[in-house]
Amino acid sequence: MKITFIGLGIMGSRMASNLIQHGADLTVYNRSKAAIEPLVLAGAKTADTAQLAVQEADIVFSMLSTPEVVKAIFFGREGALANMKTEALWVDCTTVNPSFTAEAAAEAKLHGVDFMDAPVAGTKPHAEKAELAFFVGGRADQLEQIRPYLEQMGNKIMHAGETGKGAAFKMLVNIMLAQSMLIFSEATILGEKLGFTKDFLLNTLPNLVVSAPFTKFKAEMVRQDDYEVQFPLEWMHKDLHLAAVTAYELNQPLYLANVTKEIYAEARRKGMGRLDFAAIHRFLEEQAQSKA
Repeated sequence: MKITFIGLGIMGSRMASNLIQHGADLTVYNRSKAAIEPLVLAGAKTADTAQLAVQEADIVFSMLSTPEVVKAIFFGREGALANMKTEALWVDCTTVNPSFTAEAAAEAKLHGVDFMDAPVAGTKPHAEKAELAFFVGGRADQLEQIRPYLEQMGNKIMHAGETGKGAAFKMLVNIMLAQSMLIFSEATILGEKLGFTKDFLLNTLPNLVVSAPFTKFKAEMVRQDDYEVQFPLEWMHKDLHLAAVTAYELNQPLYLANVTKEIYAEARRKGMGRLDFAAIHRFLEEQAQSKA
């Protein structure tokens, strides 16, 4: 199989690297050329445009930032889809809203291209260690076609259902993730106001059965006040926005997630967008200090 990987950010670059390590015949493309160089040195091929990168591919993986970027690269007469082989398979790993996934599937069909959605759960360390979880939407036979490559990039594959269900399930995961970090931060900051030390709280709260397991890792970021990016806060805000759009489309109230979205929006406005999303703790601390 000839594989193309488009989108070499924090996650995509590491996913592509793992494919190379397993001997994949891989072509990579990224709008920023700096991200391409290490992968070419590792054995990947590259192309000057997305259109050229996909021409010979049997499978194209994409890991991009937003639905708008996916659309700009893949849709239309000049897009990547128009240059893919008939019956080639496009696997979009971008976190997008389900209605956009339906739009992407329809656009792929216009060009005779098969489509699957396979967003991932995990951050930079999981991508580096090939420990990502994939939430896959599409036919079972399509999943079996790409399974060997998913297993080279991750250690968990969940077939969520038909096309669009992978994106839908990832949305549920991320609204829980965003709110859990916010709840943990609020509890920690209140605990300090009640006279507990920060170290005591960061050592004990993450180990309670009521705490989300990932807070054990984020607690160390909070302790050091070091939010080196693993999953950018700005993308968490984007994902919450997409959840709000989806809830609107379904006429379903989304009370707490919408409040959470606005808090992340304010943190982003304060210049924290390129920090890890755990920096919501720093934002809440600064808010508490300003009102002291």
